[in-house]
Order: sequence, then structure tokens, then C-alpha cells
Amino acid sequence: MTAKTLMIQGTMSSAGKSLLVTGLCRLYARRGLRVAPYKSQNMSNNAGVTLEGAEIGRAQYTQALACGVAPTADMNPILLKPEANARTQVVLMGKPYASLAAGDYYQHLETLWAQATAALDRLRAGYDLVIIEGAGSPAEINLRRGDIVNMAVAKYAQSPVLLAGDVDRGGIFAQLLGTLWLLEADERALVKGLIVNKFRGDLGLFYDGVQMIEEKGGVPVVGVVPYLHHRIPEEDAVAIEAQNTGPTSVEKIDIAVVRLPLISNFDDFDPLQTEPGVSVRYIDSPHEIGSASAVVLPGSKSTIPDLNWLVSQGLFDAIIAYALNGGAVVGICGGYQMLGRLIHDPQRVESQREVMAGLSLLPTETIFHPVKATHQAQATVKGGESWLAELSGEQLHGYEIHMGATRLIGSAPWLEIGRRSGEAVSVADGASSDDGRVWGCYLHGIFENERFRRAWLRSLGWQSEDYGQLFSLEDAFDHLADHLEASLRLDILDGMIGL
Repeated sequence: MTAKTLMIQGTMSSAGKSLLVTGLCRLYARRGLRVAPYKSQNMSNNAGVTLEGAEIGRAQYTQALACGVAPTADMNPILLKPEANARTQVVLMGKPYASLAAGDYYQHLETLWAQATAALDRLRAGYDLVIIEGAGSPAEINLRRGDIVNMAVAKYAQSPVLLAGDVDRGGIFAQLLGTLWLLEADERALVKGLIVNKFRGDLGLFYDGVQMIEEKGGVPVVGVVPYLHHRIPEEDAVAIEAQNTGPTSVEKIDIAVVRLPLISNFDDFDPLQTEPGVSVRYIDSPHEIGSASAVVLPGSKSTIPDLNWLVSQGLFDAIIAYALNGGAVVGICGGYQMLGRLIHDPQRVESQREVMAGLSLLPTETIFHPVKATHQAQATVKGGESWLAELSGEQLHGYEIHMGATRLIGSAPWLEIGRRSGEAVSVADGASSDDGRVWGCYLHGIFENERFRRAWLRSLGWQSEDYGQLFSLEDAFDHLADHLEASLRLDILDGMIGL
């Protein structure tokens, strides 16, 4: 059996495609269908790791969870991860394929397209419904020749397309109608419905707008979706670019995350924001540290270039001074590498620098090598000083995505990875200062572990006794599906799909 398909395209980047796909995945999965997400090509440094150790876009990983199925590389066969110097690492079927300059990418389209369509074919053979996500806008007519993610996929699958516009950013009529009018006739014929997304205010005042769009576009508006504040992990760093960097009120635990130019997997810190009395903000200059309870160096796609950026911004010296004055500093993955004494890159994996000094806040050295580690991981806290001691023996789950290995010098690791991608291993990880105020490790997703997260927050002075209801991603999926179910004309949508 070949699965039916539905494709969500947008009038622009950040029109809400990923969130719509996530909600529709859950909506149809809870109706009893076997549903899978698919995006032929994603560009993001936010990634997830499948059980087999394949690296895919975080959005497709999350969408698979919304479907109630295990994420696989077929769901995002091509992942583009921006690097320094206008280069991009191409991850093909979950593994590094090449590091390419923009102009060289098109020379590989034939190979990439063959892999992308084969992945879609495999998904359609194993599911009832595949919900496909586009990228950017299908009306970028200068890019049509190299399209392997928007209308090229829709035409290959002969999939009905829902076109979503972002009314919150203005110009919704130009967005939807302009996109329709710029499509070729065979492409326009596949657009079976429109969505006005992120609406704020009184829906009753937009009824005439819906009628105008339908009359001029000749395509039904399937729904006007109200703006939704949600707790679904964001797809890429656009979501944090405009976030306020000012200090929060003094009664809160104030976590300042450094917004690195090549930041990756910033959703590591979403669980912290679910706790009462805790706020997370993103900073990119020394004065924004303020009286933060902790400074966090997140993951990075390219550690050495981002470390150079820390120096140029004055954050390198500011973070050292903050730590020497008793401040808490945390490094995850690339941030962990930065906290050490030296970073070696003898094979020029990340830059043309053979060696660079780190912050020297942890007794570690890192050496890069070309093989990327991508694993789902289970680990055990081996103990340590201060707050880590109370967690001795605690089991943690997370995932690894990193180039290089880090060794401790004259110190014991506080973490041991016991399983990688389902296989038993024994790998030392993590370093900590003597007082436990400065620590780091490679384990992404570490703050999803409740006892670990709350022990660390208590070490910062968190005293909340009213923990409230724990964050549940499953509840967030259902809330999003309910939101779409109430906003969309499901009879039209079911008819488009052929259900």
C-alpha cells in the first residue's frame, strides 16, 4: 500500500510550517492512522539523533514523537548544518556527506534528490499517511531550478498542498495570493487549500478577508489558526534571535545562555523554563550577564569560530571574571569544549587554526577528528563535589552530536556513558570544578532529567517548593492538535487527503 500524503508549504520562512505539521501529525495519529513526517531537506543546527545513531532535523524528530513513532533518517534524508566561512555540512541519511560552499551544493543535486525520493518512497510503503513539510517559500522563482524540497516534492508525490501564510507579520493577502500567482500552472493546481496562521484578535473581523482571499485565489481557506503559545521545541535559532536579553526580576533564577553565532540544540534549555521561578534568556555581550544566576555555553556547530567570537565580543574575559567571582558556568557539547584549556584541530576539521586556548575553567583538552559521534545515550552520574554528590548513581538519558574527544587532566569525570545507540559502552564524560560551580559534558538533553535539573537549580539558590505540574511533551502535542482541530475545516482537509 502507498500512503496518502499531505504537504504543508509556507509563504516564507517561519510561517509556522513545522508547528502545523507537528499538530497535524498528532491529530491524524490519534484518529488511528499510521502517520509519519517527512522533509526532504532541512537547514538547521538543531538536530536529534535516532536510535540507530542517524542525525536528523530536530523538527522532524519532534514530529515523529507527535506521531507516536520512532524517528528515522528517512524522515529527513538531507540535513544542512551551517558552518563557519559560508560553508555547510551536508548530512545525508543521518551521516556526514560533505562540507560544501554554497556554489558547490548544486553539483550534488542529482545524488541528493535520488536519496530524498527513495526515502519518501520507503515511508509511503510503511505508513497510511505521510505529512510533508516544505522549506521557505515555493515562490522563490530564482531558486526553482534547484528545488528539491517544495514543489518538486509535491509534484513527485502528486501531493495536495496546504499553503500557510503568517498574518502576524503582515501582508497576508500579498503572501498567499502573490505566492499562488508566482507558481507555475501545474504547481498551482496542487495547492488545494490555504491557511491564515498566527492570527491575533477577533476572528469575526476577518471573515470578509477570508472571502476576499478565496475569491481572488480560487482556493478555499481551510482555516484561520489563532496564535498559540506552545512548548514544542523550536526548529532553528530564528526563534531566539529577537528574545529579550535584559536581566529578569531579582526573585527569579536567571539563566543567561550565550547566543553563539553557530549555536546548536538550544532546545536543551527548554525544560529549565518550565520550572517556576526560573527564566532563560539569551545574551551576546558582556554587560548582559548582569547578576545572572548562571551563564551557559551551549552547543556549537563550529567550536573554534564561536570561541573566536567570544573573544571578539569581550565575552571570553567576561565569563572568566564571572566564574572567578563565584559565578556558575555550564558548558554543553561545544560549550564544554570551550571551558577547557586547549582545543586542538590538527586535521583542520573546523578551522585553519591548529590549536586555540579555551577558557581554562575546566582541566580538559579537546582534539578534533573527522568522525562525528552521533548517539542516543544513557549515562550514570559517578558523583563529584557539592550538588553532584547527591546524584551519585543517578541514571540520565540524552544524546550526543559532536566532533572530537575531550580528555581530563588530573581530575575524575563526573559522568559515565554506559549505552550508545543501544549498545553497552563505558565512556568517561564530563568535568567539574572542585566546588561544582563550573561543569560541562557532551550530553545534550541533560536538563530533561528532572532530578538532575532540579538538583542543579537548587545549587543556584532555587527554593521553590511548589513544583507545579511537570512539563509533558505529550500534553503539548495534544494541546496543539486540539488547537488545530478547533481552527481547521477538517471536512475539506480530509477530502484533500482522500480519507
